[in-house]
Amino acid sequence: MTIDQTDRTGVTREPTVAAGQEPARTDTGQQTVRTDSRRITRAGPGASEMTRRVVVLVFGLIQLVIGARFVLLLLDAREANDLVSGILNVSQLFVAPFEGILRTDALHAAGSVLDITAIVAFVGWTIIELVVIWAVGIFRREPA
Repeated sequence: MTIDQTDRTGVTREPTVAAGQEPARTDTGQQTVRTDSRRITRAGPGASEMTRRVVVLVFGLIQLVIGARFVLLLLDAREANDLVSGILNVSQLFVAPFEGILRTDALHAAGSVLDITAIVAFVGWTIIELVVIWAVGIFRREPA
């Protein structure tokens, strides 16, 4: 975050008019008026915007892992592979709360698995993300 700071100083000097004299005649004394103004502008996101960005990032990673699980099971990926096994194990953490919502958790055909629970979990996490973003947006201040 950068801060742009502007300081301005204005000095006005006007001849003073002696009491009881005509405005055309002036005294040698001068009156000084000094005006200071300061403006600080912050460039960059505020706290609410940063919170929103972090929430979107975290839920995006969760959705990415669930989407990878869905594709790997649909393509009948080899679970003996360390990468495939790791993705399936990590995604199980996020899919587990949604197991048992529907009567059928998965459909099997010729080795491929259509993981319905993963689809429900993807939708569920998306709804949770929207609610959290909405809650963060309540505390957002619009620029003046």
